[in-house]
Amino acid sequence: MDALRQPRWVEDGAARSRSTELANQLRAAAMDGDDSRVRHLLAELLRLSGLPRGRRVALQLPALVSLVHSLRCVAMSDELTGLYNRRGFMQIGMRFLDVSRRDLRPAHLVYFDLNNLKQVNDSAGHASGDILIRQTGNLLRDLFPSYGVHEVIGRLGGDEFAALTTNAEYAARSAVAARARRRLQPGSSTLPPLSLSVGVAHFDPQHPVTIDELLEAAEQDMYEHKRVSRIAPSSGLTPHPV
Repeated sequence: MDALRQPRWVEDGAARSRSTELANQLRAAAMDGDDSRVRHLLAELLRLSGLPRGRRVALQLPALVSLVHSLRCVAMSDELTGLYNRRGFMQIGMRFLDVSRRDLRPAHLVYFDLNNLKQVNDSAGHASGDILIRQTGNLLRDLFPSYGVHEVIGRLGGDEFAALTTNAEYAARSAVAARARRRLQPGSSTLPPLSLSVGVAHFDPQHPVTIDELLEAAEQDMYEHKRVSRIAPSSGLTPHPV
């Protein structure tokens, strides 16, 4: 029997290879939010580690699952605003649209562009630009109070933000801009007021499109808003702040 056994170094190499494979699968399952797959892979990793049964039980699989989910949340969050980052917005947004299609509920993707971020970064520094980014995140939380439950909001990167909602009150760009304008705070002596361009695209559950197509349509609508609104002053001194 001993003559048929693989050398120990071969067994160790196979175990390391399998452990790496399982870790990669675990990372993918965690990012996909596949709880069942996460539990299965964690259990297999613990078995592969060669730990005694009592030690494996002491590690408590639910605690490890919770840790994986915490890491997943970090990987899907924007550091400055606490909103979803692009990865998180796209992933959760796809599920949001799947539910809208299943329930036959129209949805709306609202696209925001922070107009004056580059100028603020260049003139006052990136720390000041970060303040504007955080203010925009707070504004979106105020505009979409059901985020995290019935709405999805995120910072796509740089000066771009987006929200998904089934609230029909956000179906028109003018309505979104008016709501945002009422919530904007005045600028300070060191920072200008927020200046946002807005675009809206609509999801028809009977003629569904992908989230990428929806984002592209909303972005094009935002550029049209930027073209017609940036030349309209509110007081003769500053650009219209939305």
